[in-house]
This record gives sequence, C-alpha cells and structure tokens, in this order.
Amino acid sequence: MKTARMIVTGLSFVILSCYPVLAAYQPVEGKIMTRWAKEVSPTNALPEYPRPQMVRKEWQNLNGLWDYAIRPQNQTLPEAFDGQILVPYPVESALSGVKKAVTPNDKLWYRRTFDVPNNWPKGKLLLHFGAVDFHAEIWINGTKLGDHVGGYDPFSFDITNAVKSSGPQELIVAVTDPTDRGTQPRGKQVLKPHGIMYTAVTGIWQTVWLEPVPPAYIRGLIITPDIDTQKLTVVVDAAGETAGLSFTAEAKAFGYSASASSTQKTLTLTVNNPKLWSPDSPFLYDLTVRLMKNDKPIDFVQSYFGMRKIAIGKDEAGIQRLMLNNKPLFQYGPLDQGWWPDGLYTAPTDAALKYDLEVLKKIGCNMLRKHVKVEPDRLYYWCDTLGLLVWQDMPSGDRGIGGDDPDITRSPESAKQYELELVRMIDAFRNHPSIIMWVPFNEGWGQFDTPRIVKLIKDYDPSRLVNNASGWTDRKVGDVIDMHNYPGPGCPAIEDNRAAVLGEFGGLGLPLQGHTWQDAQNWGYRSFQNREELADAYAALIDRLPLLISKGLCAGVYTQTTDVEIEVNGWMTYDREILKIDAGRMAELHKKLYQPAPIIRERVPTSQNQAAVWKFTTDKPADGWEKPSFDDKQWKEGPAGFGVEGTPGTAVRTVWNSPDIWLRRTIDLPSGISDLALMIHHDEDAEVFINGVQASSVKGYTTVYTVEPITTKAQKALKTGSNLIAVHCKQTSGGQYIDVGLVEIVPGK
Repeated sequence: MKTARMIVTGLSFVILSCYPVLAAYQPVEGKIMTRWAKEVSPTNALPEYPRPQMVRKEWQNLNGLWDYAIRPQNQTLPEAFDGQILVPYPVESALSGVKKAVTPNDKLWYRRTFDVPNNWPKGKLLLHFGAVDFHAEIWINGTKLGDHVGGYDPFSFDITNAVKSSGPQELIVAVTDPTDRGTQPRGKQVLKPHGIMYTAVTGIWQTVWLEPVPPAYIRGLIITPDIDTQKLTVVVDAAGETAGLSFTAEAKAFGYSASASSTQKTLTLTVNNPKLWSPDSPFLYDLTVRLMKNDKPIDFVQSYFGMRKIAIGKDEAGIQRLMLNNKPLFQYGPLDQGWWPDGLYTAPTDAALKYDLEVLKKIGCNMLRKHVKVEPDRLYYWCDTLGLLVWQDMPSGDRGIGGDDPDITRSPESAKQYELELVRMIDAFRNHPSIIMWVPFNEGWGQFDTPRIVKLIKDYDPSRLVNNASGWTDRKVGDVIDMHNYPGPGCPAIEDNRAAVLGEFGGLGLPLQGHTWQDAQNWGYRSFQNREELADAYAALIDRLPLLISKGLCAGVYTQTTDVEIEVNGWMTYDREILKIDAGRMAELHKKLYQPAPIIRERVPTSQNQAAVWKFTTDKPADGWEKPSFDDKQWKEGPAGFGVEGTPGTAVRTVWNSPDIWLRRTIDLPSGISDLALMIHHDEDAEVFINGVQASSVKGYTTVYTVEPITTKAQKALKTGSNLIAVHCKQTSGGQYIDVGLVEIVPGK
C-alpha cells in the first residue's frame, strides 16, 4: 500500500518543473551558512510537495530563478529588471542570490514564465502561494488576478481563464511590506535588527506551485478526531458545481479500515480501538477523500490524521494538568524561532527543516513553542511524523504594552487584519495532530481585546487549548496561566480552573567563535565562558523543574532551539553545526521531567500563611553572622515576610525598605528527615546558610514562592533537633521581599 505520507516524501522525484533558462546562480556571501546551503540550486529549491495533508498526483513546482526588481512604490511594472532571484528564499537572504533590503517605500517585483503541461486533464488550473510577506498583487499574462494581504497564510488563485491555450505563460508578482512601520502581524522582523529582533523578510518565502483540478473539486478539509467516542469527523470544503455530488472518506492503517459516504459535506468514521497519537508513539492513519458523481470519483485527495485529544483536567491531587489522551503529560521543549542564517524565514532545504526537530527528539523534548511565526506546512508534517507537540503562536504586530498596562486599542484596520490572519492560520493548520495549543499574544505585543479573541479561537476550534497570553499580561481567560522567568525556572500561582505553564525560561548564552552572526557584542540573557559552565548551569535549571512539577507546573519552554543573529541563547549554534551541551547528558536530564513528580512536604513553614518570627538587622553584621555561635542578642525580632507592600505574591508583615537585610532563625527538625529543599520568595539576590554552611545562592527575583535545592554540604550539616537558618537578601530597585522555609522532597510513585 502506497500511503499518502510516502507520496508526500516521494513526489519530489516527479516534479513537473518548468524553469526559465538558468543563469549562473550563487548565494550571496553570508555571515555564516548552514551545511545545507550547498545543496540549494535553481533546480533544487525546496522541491518537496508543499501540502502534505491534501495531496494530488499532478502538480508543478514554480520555485527557481525569477527576474526581480526593487522600485519605488509609486512606479509601475519596470521595463527592465535588476537580475534574478532564487524563489522562495526572501530577497534579504543570502540564498536568494540578492541579499538586498526592501524598505516600506519600495515595491518588490517578480517575473517568470511557465508552460502548462499538455497532458494535464482539462478543468481548472490553480496557482498556489505558500506565503508572501506582506501585500501581494498577482498578474497572469497581463491580467490582474487580485491581491492578497497577509504574510503567513497560504493562498490560491484560479488562473484558468487567464492562461493562454499554449506557449509560455507570464507570471508577475508585486509585493510591498511595511515591516515594523506598520501594524500588521510581523513577528520579530524589524528594519534595524537588535537584541531579540531580527532581519526583515519581504516577498515570496514559501513554495509557489500549480495544480490542475476538475471543474468541481475538493478545496479543503477539516479533520477532527474524538478518541472518547472513537469517531473521526471529516468536513469537506468543495468548490465549483457540486450540486448532485456525494462525498466519501476512507481511513486505513495496518489491520484497520473504515469508510463513510454521504451527500452531505460532513462525514463521520468509526475508528474502533484507535491507536492513539502521542510523542512516544506518533501513529498516523491514512485518509483518502473523494468527490463522487454517479458513483465515480471526479476528484480525490490523500491525507492522514492522528487520533489524539488535548485537554486540561485534574490529577489525583486535584491539580489542573495538561492531559494528552486523558492522561497527564508534562510538556517540555524549546522556544523555536524558525530562523536560518542563510535563508532567514526559509529553511534552506526540507532536510534542514527536519533536522532541528530530530535534534529535539534526540535530546528528549516532546514539544516546541513556535514563536510569533507560522511555518510552512511541512514543518508541522514532520512534527506529526516524528512526534512533537506544538504550541503555535500568532505572529505579533502593532505596539506593545507593559506588564501592568491594559490591552491596547487597535485601529479598526489593525484589528481586522490581525483577526483575518488569525483565522487563516487556524484554517491552514488545524488538521495537524501535533498542534495542541494556540497562543494569540506574547508578552503584551499587540495584545488587545483578549477575552473576545480567546472566545473567538475557542469557538472556531474547540478541539485545542488556548493560551491567552504567554508572559506577564494574563487576562484570567483561556486554558492556561503562563509566566516567563529568566533564567528561572518558576511556576505561576496554581489555579483551580487553568493549568500552570512556564512559557519561557533559561536563555543561557554562549557565543562560539566561528559560528556567530557577528564576531563581538553577541547577546544572551545570561552568558557563560565555555561549554562546561553552560552545561552545569543548564543542569542546575533542569534539576529544579521536578519540584515545580510537584507544585503544579505542567510545561516548560526553554529559550531556545538555536542562536538567532546576535542572540546566542540557543541549544545549537545558528548554523546548526554545534549542539552546545552533550546530547546524552541533555536526554538524561530531560528524562526526569516525565517521571512521577516528587512529593513536597512542608517541614519548616514559610510565613506565606502564618507568620514565623526571625531575628533581623539592616546594619551589616560582623563576620560569622551566619554561624550558630554568633551572638544576635542585639538584633531585632519581627514576623516574616520582610519587604514592602505591593511586591507581587508577598505577605509583608515587617517592613524592610533598605538595601540589605540579614535574618536568623532557629528551627527544630525531627529524626528521619532527608533531602530537604528551600521554599523561598526573594526580591532580589539572596544567600541562605544552614548551620553556617552555604545552602543556596539565588539571583534576581521571583513573584511567587519557589522550591530551590540546597547544596550537598548543607544537607550534611542538617541534624536532628536544633538548626540555624541564616539569610542575607540584597535589593537594588523596585519591590523587595524575603521569606524562607524548608520542605522535604519525597520521590514520586
């Protein structure tokens, strides 16, 4: 049996390509290139079938060399072009062969010719674009087909009446793009790259292709699995003269087949004892959908689906968890920007696109968060096939807000464009089992009318979760509460009706010479000198996660898959040549995240709920202040926590508003207690000592109580009976707070 996925993979060998006469092509010398760049050529520019979930046999790839010109916006079609560009690589990229910027005042023109194969069946001829950023105008043989506005969604034109009966057909595309001078969704593209913002992308950046279809044809599918009822629903979107036609759907897998037929466009198949799709077992069923007339197919497409369910639900302890197939599953993976040093928005090859995902599987990830960018369909196909869950961001745009600011008020034009592209994104990718969450807003970037937008998404696609705002602008709606904590990790306050996730953390930076976008002034949230330091710091971060999972954390998103331009926070270098931390070590670290979470038992309570009395001073004490033998009779006494009102997540009972505070408290421990950890809320840097031995040193601030491991030496210093906890906390600006307790960590079962 030749499955739809075999066809998707194999079609690259039977492409009916028709390129212009080939001129000499060379990529522009880039700052750095990937190993796949040498495989790119005018006859091998992303030749794979671009739409894996709706496959037809006949198609023609229009990637390759096109003429191009950059002109002022007010000028019409140029009489002479500037040269040739390799489509679909963005004009700003090295692989395009051009590597020139297009300003908001410019218009980018493309031109090529193609022939329609004589052996194609009669009917309609469709021209497809994977994505064009941002406003595209399309002409065939001098006839304008129309416009498309939106940088991330696939679109098509029926060109049947515009093509000539024979001979070369002329295709012209004109593109304008305001980048960050406009309010449209643009993600991290800026005209002047800096920090976490990257080089702008303009024009065609995904595959362009032709497809012949019958006069009545299948335009789209909505595939929805339901594992609880063991049903699959297929809704067929048919175009053309469909009166009197019927529809069939047939699902197959080894040892299984089912089919359904109807004159209605909604078909329901029974999938008995379904083999469920998951990261550990990404099982996919093949699906064929036919459009029938007089019991004969006049059009059919091949597809696939996964039987899986995503939801939130309470575990045995009553904590809301992310449930995959009705079972709790901790989700861990990277913030995935999807940028390439040689192709920018466009991966050099399909193998390169797949490689990043293979690395994530190798190091033990089960998810990725696709960050403020929408990818070509094939990325999600590989996630489906390899078994990676996807949180899909909506690309951001317009202006941002601070953490305490209300939602912005967008102009009617800005709001309309955002919602248009949001719905198109869902339409284009909703059939992928890997996508389990939509994320409309990130860190307040363009965030507006949040409750209404969340409801729009939930009503439009009730089969998935919605993360209302990743970061610090939560509006108390959606399925999860999401915090960002650098370097972290941290956990949002646990809620009864939403799952708690860590949408970004980490950001540990390491530039590696010869593999950076620039030689100096690279940037990371926290930088290290060598790979050994980086690996140890990363291990310390991951070791904290199981304790947060016990508390209620349901997912962690590490920043990030690769370095991007001057940002060097990646697990891999930007050119994908080096994985900065040993893959085996990472896999072992990550394996702990999927094991039963340890149980946290409070042994020395914090003052979060009931005050504990500490000795304290705000004057620098003499050396040895942290030791049990130190005389603290002159210190004051007061109830914890110590700080200033208004500091997030605190219970202030004693005001502390000076730069430093020193604390001491004697506690009693019963026998038989081992593996203790700190329960701490600190703003900002804090040192904790147990019986004079340093137990922990934490930097920055938290907004909630977190569990922190204590050193092996401090564990050994603990004893039955009387023990001394001593704390020093230092504050520089903003809120301030300190409170500490001890918890016992019991292995989960």
